[in-house]
Amino acid sequence: MSKPIASLSKTKQILEEFDRGANKIFGQNFIIDPSVVDKISDLAQVDQNTAVMEIGPGLGGLTEYLCYKAKKVISIEIDEHMIEILQKTVGHFENLEVIHMDFLQFDSGQWIRQQKAQGNSVAVCANLPYYITTPILFQLFESPILPDSITVMMQKEVALRFSAKPKTKDYNALSVIVQYLFDVQLVMNVPKQVFLPMPKVDSAVIRFTPKAKRRVVNQHAFFELVKACFKQRRKTLTNNLAEYLKDRNRAIDILKECYIDPSRRAETCDLEDFFRLYEVLYENKGIREN
Repeated sequence: MSKPIASLSKTKQILEEFDRGANKIFGQNFIIDPSVVDKISDLAQVDQNTAVMEIGPGLGGLTEYLCYKAKKVISIEIDEHMIEILQKTVGHFENLEVIHMDFLQFDSGQWIRQQKAQGNSVAVCANLPYYITTPILFQLFESPILPDSITVMMQKEVALRFSAKPKTKDYNALSVIVQYLFDVQLVMNVPKQVFLPMPKVDSAVIRFTPKAKRRVVNQHAFFELVKACFKQRRKTLTNNLAEYLKDRNRAIDILKECYIDPSRRAETCDLEDFFRLYEVLYENKGIREN
């Protein structure tokens, strides 16, 4: 077996052959430790019944391992120069389809639906570009049909926000919204030394598993409420909610009805607190506003 694409020597050989370097515009950093991509593909829990969606395959280091383990892989790459490289590095895999496209323009929901209709489980697995991690994830999160799992590497600082708990500095509206939709696990820390070029920060791998039960009827309203409560982080819930409702007295009354001290801040509230707040505002017919 030839050296893995994600080894330092193979990565350098590929870049020299194609006279390429990492494209900063697309946030490219190539993994140069095969054990890292092997572990990520294992954490994604793919098997011969799994269709995998990969975002930003780059040179194909992770793609290679996914193709060995999955039934099929679709890799979406925005950089046209990488398409030629991928044809050379992973083009021999019959279970791989490479698409040249901006993932934000890709209809991931339709693809997921097609794969599930064919009886496949669906996993997303990727080393995400730092600069566009959150937009990519929210395109997936807001899909009308979700994959069975999302296992992605991202900047560690962002990973900590996704997985943060109440009363911690990283806990924010993003934490609440994502933890409403998914069980969130930080499954692997990845040091910056395993990348070429080496970024300034460490990375982490997060695994998102969709929750079977949804607690709210109007998801959009729930998310807007959560974001409003965190709008000014240092302000109390009363102040943020008053701005959202355009009525300070009503904000105080609602918080009291939810058994939430009006002097608390959003960062101290857990999911159950936000559920109660939403239910009183939007699902209790006695006080719901038209």
